[in-house]
Amino acid sequence: MLFKELNLCKCKTYLIACDVQNQAVLVDPVLENIERYLAVLAYNGLKLIDVIDTHTHADHRSGCTLLSELTDAKIVMHRLAPHPLVDVHVDEGDELKVGNIVIKVLYTPGHTPDGIALVLDDRVLTGDTLMIRGTGRTDFAGGNPAEEYDSIIEKLFSLPDETLVFPAHDYRGNTQSTIGEEKQKNPRILGKSKEQFIHVMENLGLPLPDKIQEVLQLNQTELDDDLYELPSIAELNRIFQLEPNEIKTFLGQSTPQVLIDVRSEAEFNGELGHIEGSILIPLDKLSENIEKLEKYKNDNIIVICRSGARSTTAAALLTGMGFENVSNLRGGMLAWNEAANK
Repeated sequence: MLFKELNLCKCKTYLIACDVQNQAVLVDPVLENIERYLAVLAYNGLKLIDVIDTHTHADHRSGCTLLSELTDAKIVMHRLAPHPLVDVHVDEGDELKVGNIVIKVLYTPGHTPDGIALVLDDRVLTGDTLMIRGTGRTDFAGGNPAEEYDSIIEKLFSLPDETLVFPAHDYRGNTQSTIGEEKQKNPRILGKSKEQFIHVMENLGLPLPDKIQEVLQLNQTELDDDLYELPSIAELNRIFQLEPNEIKTFLGQSTPQVLIDVRSEAEFNGELGHIEGSILIPLDKLSENIEKLEKYKNDNIIVICRSGARSTTAAALLTGMGFENVSNLRGGMLAWNEAANK
């Protein structure tokens, strides 16, 4: 196995390659370093088969989409990831194969709802859930400190102590640790109950990452930011979020509800299906369909996507265009289908 970190900075991108079958994956690639990655692949004679984001990043643009376009590699993320172009959605216990190498997926939410860790024979790529002498922050992008605590204690800390730890970020010049070291020396988690950990995480008082408004939404939506002025975090937070059961109640009433689905046509007609009567207007086509939507300006509009992130952006864009009664399906079609199956 060829294993190498390629960025040599605080954002970590890992190359995992089988030197028998000359296949490779890149984990958490950064957009600005695409040429470096392609050069390393070419130098080593490797075929890139997958590009994996361990979570939706808020501090840099993901390189997955462009790498996929250039190499035909498949984009891999957790099933809750909002990214519209994911080819392979994974979940707890799934396995990815790179030549003779098997990578096991652990679902590790907390930093974000779509966090995963990748386990190889002697090491684990922990994303931003567990860092070296730290943990990923949980104060934006759907973070949840209770879930992060459980992900670390119940899943990552259940791995053998000698397991090497490779996080997606490091701000102190560290390159690797072990599960045993983090159990003994990580000040965020050492000796803390879940309640104490939650208190710490809710009171960090850290500034938001630079350009989070642009970076996070672009990684969630793959929108062309030259065509849209992206909503601010405050505008996104003002969008009213509806649960699936609330929407079902509204649909049974006499007041008209306009359902706008902003996924692609393939998603609309794909495995998750769509809500009967919903109107398909992909997010990247929203501005060119405003005239079509004018007749609904005084109606109640509910926006829908796969997981609720793209539709929140769309709802905020519509609100900025003068549509006053716009809300969002929290959790998207994933939540809708889950509610229907209960």
